[in-house]
Amino acid sequence: MSGDAHIAEVVHELQKSPQWKKMAIIITYDENGGFWDHVTPPKGDRWGPGMRIPAIIISPWAKTHFVDHTYYDTTSILKFITKRFELEPLPGIRPQAGDLTNAFH
Repeated sequence: MSGDAHIAEVVHELQKSPQWKKMAIIITYDENGGFWDHVTPPKGDRWGPGMRIPAIIISPWAKTHFVDHTYYDTTSILKFITKRFELEPLPGIRPQAGDLTNAFH
């Protein structure tokens, strides 16, 4: 609970910032290796994909009350940043994983 309270406090402070209108917060967390998951996690190799990792996107640009069923992995965050800022793609990013843009207006 203390971790949840800390994240809520940080998000609240960021929302008061003048930069809030241009901001996206992506929160991921380890929820005990899929133990509490409602579906079987996808099969993976030594490096992934494997257990599902929950993510919450908080932003004025995020779709509200939206649950995305697109396939993502942890490199999707990097993929999103490189696409958003028109940077050269990083090596090692899985081409089949989404880039999170579906979560935004």
